[in-house]
Amino acid sequence: MKIKGKVWKFGDHINTDDIIAARYLNITEHKELALHIFETIRPDFTKNVNKGDIIVAGENFGCGSSREHAPISIKESGISVVIAKSFARIFFRNSINIGLPLIELKEADEIKEGEELEIDFEKGVIKNLNNGKNYKFHKYPEFLQNIISSGGLIPLVKKTILKNENN
Repeated sequence: MKIKGKVWKFGDHINTDDIIAARYLNITEHKELALHIFETIRPDFTKNVNKGDIIVAGENFGCGSSREHAPISIKESGISVVIAKSFARIFFRNSINIGLPLIELKEADEIKEGEELEIDFEKGVIKNLNNGKNYKFHKYPEFLQNIISSGGLIPLVKKTILKNENN
């Protein structure tokens, strides 16, 4: 799988309340939830983000509460992948479970707002199309790749059940 998109840059310790404020947690429609992403720290985000864009952040992205609303709102806003120096563990797992790919990259600080990246998940390479620099990252184990390529854990389980029923 390859992804290409424009970078939105964020700093360290972006917590789940920064991603989606608690006052919106009663929204159940994912598209509506995404309309409020980063509202408290970057109010113009939803007006300017495009499908396929990429978030690049610092350390401990997704810290805070374990709510799934945060990765759901990111995915539903059109973001194709989040790259950060590190992730809060529960955010990492929630993201994988809903089919949002994440990449830990210690050199994330080198990537700038507005740059265009091309990510090759099979090769484990990020290419900065603005300056030609390549970054290597650890590829996911096969079982995590299956979850992401299926669109999340629930779609994978449904696909597996249907496959087994048809055999």
